[in-house]
Amino acid sequence: MLHFANPEFLLLLLILPLLIWKHIHRGRRGQGSLRFASTLALEGIRPSWTIRINHSLFAIQIMALALAVTALARPQKGTQAEEMLAEGIDIVIALDASGSMAAEDFEPRNRFHVAKLVVNKFVEGLQHDRAGLVVFAAKAITRCPPTLDYGALQQVLAGTDLGLIEDGTAIGNALATCLNRLRESRAKSKVIILVTDGVNNRGEIQPLDAAGIAKTLGVKIYTIGVGSSGMARFPVNDPVYGKIYADLEVEIDEASLKQIADITGGIYYRATDRPSLNRIFEDIGRLEKTKIQVKTYTHYNERFSDFLMPALVLVFVGTIAGFTRFMKIP
Repeated sequence: MLHFANPEFLLLLLILPLLIWKHIHRGRRGQGSLRFASTLALEGIRPSWTIRINHSLFAIQIMALALAVTALARPQKGTQAEEMLAEGIDIVIALDASGSMAAEDFEPRNRFHVAKLVVNKFVEGLQHDRAGLVVFAAKAITRCPPTLDYGALQQVLAGTDLGLIEDGTAIGNALATCLNRLRESRAKSKVIILVTDGVNNRGEIQPLDAAGIAKTLGVKIYTIGVGSSGMARFPVNDPVYGKIYADLEVEIDEASLKQIADITGGIYYRATDRPSLNRIFEDIGRLEKTKIQVKTYTHYNERFSDFLMPALVLVFVGTIAGFTRFMKIP
């Protein structure tokens, strides 16, 4: 980036068109300094090459003047440097892996598969936030502690499936495990995103007790109840017919999930299909946006010599040429 410390001197460049006009006008109206009685003897004589390029001396002078004026304006080359100060957010996603998440009321497959896809997309959109994953059923397991290595988190998420943990829904234990991961966090904002489709029926810790601890630690909890309303289609392994489907009633403790969110300053959402789940995570991403402060520094280096030196060279060349055949009659 080129910058002029004294740009007012560039106004002197306006003189150049006037000098060029004056030179052309004088050339058209000028008279020779010597008079001849007759020019018949000079007919057929072509001007020498020195006469044909005589105007080049004037061009050299104009270029030298333009470069000198530019040097006088003190051109400077700027180098920018940015310092980024980011206040990151620590996020732990608690993903329900109980048997009810196998309900196939979300396209293209079951609830758990779609939830993994949406969480993966959410992680892809992170930049300066640490994110971790806790998976729970009858027990809660930390699959990935909060990290900036999003690739590693996505690999762990891809390798997570139903049936790896004893069946049940221990929401309180899941929240406690997330809080344990966030307990020593120094982030300005700490968030838990709870994704579940059931009712707390296992574990030693009650969800509301965990919410109270979260409030004390300054952790905000967003709760998401996933699943269609009414009846849902579940796969069932029949000993005779193999895999069959049965319609079972959906049961989500929305009152508790809303209370958990309210206690901690979060929000409760209900997702009945994949598009709504996508929108929920996008909304949380907007609400919990990392604060980034960018300071820009510009260091300028003087570059007037890049213009002054060529100007001096042109002045020298023009001066020397003035004492040669360029200014003589052939």
